[in-house]
Parts: sequence; structure tokens; C-alpha cells
Amino acid sequence: AGERALNGMIPGGFRHYEQSVRVVEKLEKDGKGLNLTKEVRDGILCHTRGKEASTLEGRIVKISDRIAYINHDIDDAQRAGVLLAEEIPWHVVEALGDRRSARINTLVCSIVEHSTPTQLKMASDVQQAFDELYRFMYDNVYNNPVAKSEESKVPGLVEALYRHYLAAPDKLPDELRIVREREGPERAVCDYIAGMSDRFAVQEFEALTVPQSWARY
Repeated sequence: AGERALNGMIPGGFRHYEQSVRVVEKLEKDGKGLNLTKEVRDGILCHTRGKEASTLEGRIVKISDRIAYINHDIDDAQRAGVLLAEEIPWHVVEALGDRRSARINTLVCSIVEHSTPTQLKMASDVQQAFDELYRFMYDNVYNNPVAKSEESKVPGLVEALYRHYLAAPDKLPDELRIVREREGPERAVCDYIAGMSDRFAVQEFEALTVPQSWARY
């Protein structure tokens, strides 16, 4: 939701996989970037849907990302009360494991054992269970009415932060000063918001919009 909000506000649009490359090329090390090879940067750029990375190593990033976020989202959904552990289909639990660490271990080991020098593969039963888990998460978590109701709040939050820092770019962190000078305040503000955690973004929004109680003297 945050990505969609930024995409509608930033000149030229916003896509998180492009931002990931921007981080390693232009934002890390005080604007100097990291000394990464073309193949590594290509793997980062192609880590989501769409175009495949040009190397097998790059394609590992894509499946690793999927394994990581689905399993972490299960934990987050359980903490949020959106998902109960017993709601995950039992045959998926039997195939992959009943804990995050067990599921990740099963998936990674299956890729190591069944991949070839030219293709990344899992065992067929593990792949089937993982695909079903993916569909289950979309049906029961990502499209859950509770999650969707919270998602609708995001555009207003992101827009408020964007307009605030665009009007007061001097309040951006010092490390984004070079970005402001070279590429303008819009780009610097986008970089700042894109790098925020959910918790920090909400805290910043509350600090800007919620009146604070006066101190007692």
C-alpha cells in the first residue's frame, strides 16, 4: 500500500525493486554506494515478479525473498490476531513444518537437494505445499478484511509525510542532503519515506498530526 501511494505521488513513479537497487548504488556509504557487480544488482532488480534475473545466483534472490516474507508474515499475522496457527492447512504443516524455522529449513534444503546447474527446483511435494501456503496467505491474510481496512489508511499517512517533508526539507536527515542537492527535494523525501519501517512511519505521522498534551509546570 505504501508503494502504491508513493507511486502516485513521485515524479516518474515508485517501484520497490528499483528503489532497492538505488539503495545499494546511491544511498549506502553516504551516497557513494556499494561496490556490487552487475549480476548482483540485476538479481536485486529482478527479485520480484516479472523479468527473471540474468544469472542463476540472481534468481536465488527471488525465491529466497518469497520464502522469507511468507514465513515472517505468518508470524506477524498471528501476533496481530489475523491468523491462528491451527488455520494453516494440516497437510501443508506436515509437508513444511509447524514453525517458521522448520518451514524455512525444509524449503531451503529442498532447493539445495533438487536444483540443477541450470534450474532452481524443489521436490514436487514441497513445491506443491509451498504454492498452497502462498495461496492460503493471500486468501486469509493479505486479503483479510482486517488487513484491508488498515491498508486504506496508508495513502493518507504517506501523503501527509511526503507533503510535510517536501515543505520542510531541512528536517530530513543529514545523510539525504546530497540527494537534495543533486536530485531535488522530491527524490530525497521519497528516499526517506521508503526507508521507514511501518512503526517509525506511524510514529512520525502521529507526531505531526496528533495534538500533544501540554506539560504541567
